Amino acid sequence: MSDRDRTSANGGMETSYGFRKVAEGEKQALVNDVFHKVAKRYDIMNDIMSAGLHRAWKDAMIASLNPRKDGAYRTLDVAGGTGDIAFRIVEATNRLAHATVLDINGSMLAVGADRAAKKGLSANLDFVEANAEELPFENNSFDAYTIAFGIRNVPRIDVALSEAYRVLKRGGRLLVLEFSEVDMPLLDRFYDAWSFKAIPQFGKMVTGEAEPYRYLVESIRKFPNQADFAEMIRKAGFSRVSFTNYTGGIAALHSGWKL
Repeated sequence: MSDRDRTSANGGMETSYGFRKVAEGEKQALVNDVFHKVAKRYDIMNDIMSAGLHRAWKDAMIASLNPRKDGAYRTLDVAGGTGDIAFRIVEATNRLAHATVLDINGSMLAVGADRAAKKGLSANLDFVEANAEELPFENNSFDAYTIAFGIRNVPRIDVALSEAYRVLKRGGRLLVLEFSEVDMPLLDRFYDAWSFKAIPQFGKMVTGEAEPYRYLVESIRKFPNQADFAEMIRKAGFSRVSFTNYTGGIAALHSGWKL
């Protein structure tokens, strides 16, 4: 297997920093550094990496979740520092639901808390700095667990998925939105050229940094494909596991239930 091959359902992301192999335990600090660098331009970064499509994909994710308009409804959005998903969930419930935003990166959380205050959503949100592999919550605490474009940056994905299962209530739902494997022949060649040539250059123009974007592009190519990631979700205990491709597989929405 070459350094550029995708990892499988059996793991490998924990020692993969993009195409670079790193020692176990080393990846988290490297990823943290990436997000400290890009936190203030994170939305612009997502626009660059998805040509603006991430907004439509996130809207589709919330439509799929269909959160209850209920003051007792509790969601956990992991790796969601800037609040994009949590804000959408709260608004979709007419500002009744409560969302906890968890991120390991304080810079990202600071951006999210500031945005929440400006939107008048602070009462519906908590911001928690913690690790997806070790959630600081009781068993059976949440109705939904969401993570958008963050799971591939978690070193031990299997551990994070097990933690998601633990903190969800019985009947709770996992939704994971992530860049995935393109399944359209012409689109995949265009997407490769865009990813490896254009995105780092645009990143450098916008933020002065090309390296974080290079890592993020490479991490997409290392992440397990749709079928392998669905198998990882099943291994964590989830039922009725499925996925939906967006834009020819550039992104995929994975769903699982704790039954």
